[in-house]
Amino acid sequence: MTLLAAHLNDAGLLITDGERILCREPGYALLEDEGLVTGRDAWANASLQPRRIQNHYWDDLRAATLADARFNHLTAADLVSRQVETMWNRVAKPGDRLALAVPAYLDNENLGLLLGIAVDLDIPVVAMVDAAVAATRRQYTGAVPVHIDLGLHSTMLTRLSQEGQAQYERGAVIDESGMLDLYGIWLRVIAEAFVQQSRFDPLHTAETEQVLQDRILDWLAVASSRDTVPMEIEYRGIAHRAEIASLDFVAAAAPVYQNIVSNLRALYRAGETPALQLSDRAGRMPGLADTLKARVGGEAFLLEAGATARGLIRRCTENPSGSSVSLARHLPWDQAPVNVDVGGGRMAARPTHVLLGHNAVPVNGDALLLGTHPDDGERWLDLGHDMPGVSRRHCEIAAANSQCVVTDHSRYGTFLNGHRIDGSAVLQTGDVLRVGTPGVELRMISVEQEHGA
Repeated sequence: MTLLAAHLNDAGLLITDGERILCREPGYALLEDEGLVTGRDAWANASLQPRRIQNHYWDDLRAATLADARFNHLTAADLVSRQVETMWNRVAKPGDRLALAVPAYLDNENLGLLLGIAVDLDIPVVAMVDAAVAATRRQYTGAVPVHIDLGLHSTMLTRLSQEGQAQYERGAVIDESGMLDLYGIWLRVIAEAFVQQSRFDPLHTAETEQVLQDRILDWLAVASSRDTVPMEIEYRGIAHRAEIASLDFVAAAAPVYQNIVSNLRALYRAGETPALQLSDRAGRMPGLADTLKARVGGEAFLLEAGATARGLIRRCTENPSGSSVSLARHLPWDQAPVNVDVGGGRMAARPTHVLLGHNAVPVNGDALLLGTHPDDGERWLDLGHDMPGVSRRHCEIAAANSQCVVTDHSRYGTFLNGHRIDGSAVLQTGDVLRVGTPGVELRMISVEQEHGA
């Protein structure tokens, strides 16, 4: 009788006994004429039979029938049930129990359905824990940790408090920023390189497109350790070769990375030192860790493969037999703390001015107030007296400790690059602040001075 742990991230569903990774496969399903296939076998046919593929059933876990005509006799719950059953039967022995680490994109309704599936399959689930909490096994002294992981269709950011244990505080699920979004970008970059360098288009046939998909992880691993990535594809007995600079992968992913950066910055308050804890998946994305560290600051910490499930199995408390299982969002640490360099700081350029319309207002140590009714003698920007969603003293911008900081005083919220800040945030050149509804936008800029002017 063994306790097993599963990390239910659709980018790599994983089960471990704490020592070994027993199985790992993507959240893919393929409807063949002979029946339903899930996991690696489905992934291996994703480009060959795309109209028979489903990969949204984990992040859209419901009991309603699927909209796809080929699958309309099935529900997302049916696909999840088949994949869970297949994986469990592959690794479990009679009497084994299962603890679940669940991602942030599964809500309470999804989790209730998942537990119902486990009951139907006679799988004894004895614990269920937030995945970011399960992955965080040590205290980051002097810093605030945010766990970063990628699913197939989204990126999950989870800010954790450290009051005696690892505890979920708040988070964000960023849609259209998952592994498949990045793969789609990089497959086009790779295909273009083959066309330009060998006059061969690997996206012209489903067969060679599948080869690209099968090899992309290996090529990304090379990109993380070398300046260039050599690639080769054989088609009809002819070898086609191309080479890509590793930095081209990073540049192509910039829109997705920037979306992650914007959401991540909104989770940190001014004066806090970030501890960026990346899953092994996130850490394998070329340039992602460096981009986050450069744009958000602090230090980046890369976890090993299976860290979430291993962290769960070492620390979870099993529910008594027959009792209900609910989602736990806190666990004790079981590893030594790590001291984070508080001097890591944010490295991006500090803005010198706020641009409102065509007027640039300098930022200095004297607070610049935004609102509708300033007090006498205060520096302020007049946003008008009839702007909905703007408080009398809405927010203020000031230079402090070599940083430019915005502090929110309103009940309506101040938005940084589209994301509501939590009390305060550090501003960078190029940032856009929004106050009000539909709102006024202000851009943070840097003005260079020449010859003392």
